[in-house]
Amino acid sequence: MTKAASRTSAGLLASLWGFAFLSYLLRTNIAVAQQYMARELALDDIQIGYVFSAFLIGYTIFQVPAGVLGDRFGPRIVLTVSALSWAATTLLTGIVPGLLLNGTAVVLSSLVVLRFLHGLGQAATYPVAMTAVADWFQPSQHAFINAIIFTGSTLGSAFAPPVVAHIMNALGWRATFYWTALLPLVLAALWWRQTRHLCHKTEAAGAINRTGDWWLLAREKNVFCLCLSYFLYCYAISIFVYWLFKYLVDVRHLSIVNSGWATSLPWVAATIAVPSTGYLSGRLSERIGRLKARRLVAAVCLVLAALLMFVGAGARSIAIAVTGISLSVGLMFSTESSYWSTAIDLAPEDAGASGGLMNLAGNLGGVVSTLLVPVLVQSFGWYVALLSGSAFALLATLTWFLVAARK
Repeated sequence: MTKAASRTSAGLLASLWGFAFLSYLLRTNIAVAQQYMARELALDDIQIGYVFSAFLIGYTIFQVPAGVLGDRFGPRIVLTVSALSWAATTLLTGIVPGLLLNGTAVVLSSLVVLRFLHGLGQAATYPVAMTAVADWFQPSQHAFINAIIFTGSTLGSAFAPPVVAHIMNALGWRATFYWTALLPLVLAALWWRQTRHLCHKTEAAGAINRTGDWWLLAREKNVFCLCLSYFLYCYAISIFVYWLFKYLVDVRHLSIVNSGWATSLPWVAATIAVPSTGYLSGRLSERIGRLKARRLVAAVCLVLAALLMFVGAGARSIAIAVTGISLSVGLMFSTESSYWSTAIDLAPEDAGASGGLMNLAGNLGGVVSTLLVPVLVQSFGWYVALLSGSAFALLATLTWFLVAARK
């Protein structure tokens, strides 16, 4: 590879990392800002829940369409438009409710619509990033490249809350949206400039009408099994995304501040583990083949994560519990590069649609988790609720062995 090509690849990877990081920053800012926003706008917790759900609904339903658009028109235009939409909806979230529109019902409706549209825009992030990876990087690099990209997600999860909280305390909740809205504008300009000389492979072949390919992919056994495994995995990981803070406060009796720091530890662990396992997967691919390597890495990580979750849930010591849970989350999240790289391998010509289908299944797993975990807690307690994550992680491991190599 020439020096110019190396610089181009490094720039592309940095931008894709930026998309992952900002996607988590911009979806997290409202979770912090709502502490002051809800009070000023006279919204209760249930109404704020509607606002949060609106994002998830938009994000989920547009996974496949966003992936298809990425395959059809290329990652350059789709990710640029996506980032611009993040900027617009984020800025409007700080301007519209309470300034341009007033009244509880109207304010709530405006927030629901804006977060739904924000979810639509963010849906392109990972499926279309996979199209870019498939187009512009060698297959042998996919696992490690995807691992680096996903460290953007883990760092976004770990560091966005304190950054947004600092802005809010200094300048108010609206300022968190004003300032963070600038970042995707910068990213969109950089991405558009970086990719100006790169050709999408479908464009090079002469734009092919791919309408309906996503439905054929959904019916393909390997894609279906990968989606099922991702559904099971996302159920397990979502327990900690949505419920870890509450668990630490209610069950482990940590203070609010200490719970905040402890909640960031799993994502710090993931930031270290994800690129390490991605690199290992790439090296193993050279010896035993890509699918076997990714399956092996994912299976080992999921089994160890299930065991560590079991240890953490049952430990009397707070230190052991937090350590076990942090390592469990780090290992579980390390499977992301295996999942997304395999989604590319199973449908390299339709990587966006394949990734969109898988992420759709994963988001459904998250929905089931957010609905089922409170029921399990109320009926059986937190120990059983956490062990349900161990069970789903083990089932996700078994499902990996139903995925066969592409002929």
